[in-house]
Amino acid sequence: MEKSTVQLAVVLASGGLDSCVTLAIAKKESREIALLHASYGQRTEARERRAVEDIASFYRISHRLFVTLNFLKEIGGSSLTNENLPLEEALLASSPTSQIPSTYVPFRNSLFLSVAVSWAEALGAGKIYIGASAVDAPGYPDCRRQYFEAFNRLIEVGTKPETEIEIVTPLIGLSKAEIIKKGVQLGAPLHLTWSCYQNQDLACGRCSSCRLRLKAFNEAGIKDPVPYAKEVKIS
Repeated sequence: MEKSTVQLAVVLASGGLDSCVTLAIAKKESREIALLHASYGQRTEARERRAVEDIASFYRISHRLFVTLNFLKEIGGSSLTNENLPLEEALLASSPTSQIPSTYVPFRNSLFLSVAVSWAEALGAGKIYIGASAVDAPGYPDCRRQYFEAFNRLIEVGTKPETEIEIVTPLIGLSKAEIIKKGVQLGAPLHLTWSCYQNQDLACGRCSSCRLRLKAFNEAGIKDPVPYAKEVKIS
C-alpha cells in the first residue's frame, strides 16, 4: 500500500549522509518540508552547517531553522564537543552492540527531537524525520527502535490533545551501504554531505565517521564523492 502524503514534515538535518537520504525520502512522502539543524559546539560545526545549507539549496527548501545548543559543549562528556578527548578512542566499532564510544553526546537526540516537536506543533506538521540507523550505530543508545517508540509515546502525552506528530525513522533498519544505495536511487546529493568528525576542509579519513563512511561506499561499490586529506584504504 502506498503511503499517504503528509502536508508538512519537519526533517532533522545534520549535513551527513543519513540525514541527506532521509530528506530525499521525506521529499517523496511530504508536500512541504521544514528543515531543522542544531549546532551544539561540535568540532566541525561550521562545516556541517554549510553542508546543510548546500543540501537545502539543492532541494530548494526555504523553510529552515538553525538553532544553537552550545550548553552541550559546556556539559561535555563527548569527544565531539571536548577537544581534549581524543577521537581515536572512537575508531570503527566491530558491531552495533560495542561499548558506547567517546563520540556519544549525552542525550543529544532527545534535545534535537524536543526542538523538532516544538517546531512541528507550532507549524502544524504531522511528521518528524530523523536519519537514525540502528544497524551501523556503534552503541548509541538514542538510535534504537525502542528509543523512538518511547519518544513517540512522550509526544502523545506531552502535546495538545489535537496534535498528531509522529517521529519517522526510514533508515533505522538499513546499513550504511544500503543507505548510500538508497540515496543514489533517489538522486540525493551525496557529494554535498559531510561526515568527518575532525576536519572542516578535507575529510581526515581516520575518525570513526570517516572510516564507517568509506567502508560503506566500498561495500556499495560506489566511489565516495567527498575529497580526503590522503588516500585511505579500507580492507
